[in-house]
Amino acid sequence: MHDICEAALMEGSQLVLATAVYVEGHAYRKQGVSMFFTKDGSMIGSLSPGCIETDLALRAEEVRRSGKPQLVLYDMRPEDDLSWGENIGCGGLLHILLEPIVGDLKWKLTQMKLYLDQGHSVTIRRKWNAQKPEVHHCIEKTENSLSTKDDRIEGLYTHSYHPKPRLLIIGAGNDSITLAKLAASTGFRVTVADWREALCTENRFPNAALLVGFPEEILRTFQVREQDYLLLMSHQFPKERALLEQLQHSSYRYLGILGSRTRTSRLLEGLPPFPHLHTPVGLTIGSEGPEEIAVAIAAELIAVKRNKTAVHDYAKGAYSDADSRNCARGGPKSAHG
Repeated sequence: MHDICEAALMEGSQLVLATAVYVEGHAYRKQGVSMFFTKDGSMIGSLSPGCIETDLALRAEEVRRSGKPQLVLYDMRPEDDLSWGENIGCGGLLHILLEPIVGDLKWKLTQMKLYLDQGHSVTIRRKWNAQKPEVHHCIEKTENSLSTKDDRIEGLYTHSYHPKPRLLIIGAGNDSITLAKLAASTGFRVTVADWREALCTENRFPNAALLVGFPEEILRTFQVREQDYLLLMSHQFPKERALLEQLQHSSYRYLGILGSRTRTSRLLEGLPPFPHLHTPVGLTIGSEGPEEIAVAIAAELIAVKRNKTAVHDYAKGAYSDADSRNCARGGPKSAHG
């Protein structure tokens, strides 16, 4: 939702927001997801694999011309429904609310973006009045996770949205470029930090915030929070050791260290156990080279974010891709520090 808010405010006027306010069955996207349509017919986001967007675009044009919202139902549950169910590849009942992004709604999206940027969760309540038709909105920032609710009889829809998790990548080497781009595209707010100013450039990392400084300066500026993700991939042993010493009393969601088990053992020697530690970093998918290793790491980040158990495979004795290659070749690769 953060991307939708940002894009909607940047695109200008005459936009139509489409939100799946109610979902029943096996739909492509979850309840609460949104997309919008521009005046020239362009779409940002999606609600299906492409099966209902053409129809939605026509309805969005009606909403744009009239200035009135619409609530549209797509029932793809019957197995013999050839017009929707077969094409979409899954069943489901969707209630899609189309709203022109003007006036109160535009202001509410501005507030949502502000709250999400500040790291707050946001709850939005929509009261649909089919008689007029119109929608009343109420938003509030919330610290606790609220469940998504609906009341189709009264037309009340409640959805909660959460800020993008922050990912701090320590190390601006070439292998961080692909990972930063991939992590940003999969829902992380990426910051790349390094003490080598020549590597920390917008040209190399257009999708990330940049921090230049030594370990203590980086952590002081970033201010690690409980839901943050941290990755050490600078290949600089003394600097990473200094960072780990600084992190001893911090709370975070994920800490990954790129490198072999032997190198990491030396790196952690004499330090207390670190919670949420993932080393060697990345899921075992047989990756080769920086692009595929980035995919393996991004997959692990997503698995942790979704609370999936695949990230614990290495704890059962399996090696990550980077580590298994190191062992097969008789030791750690120099590229891993």
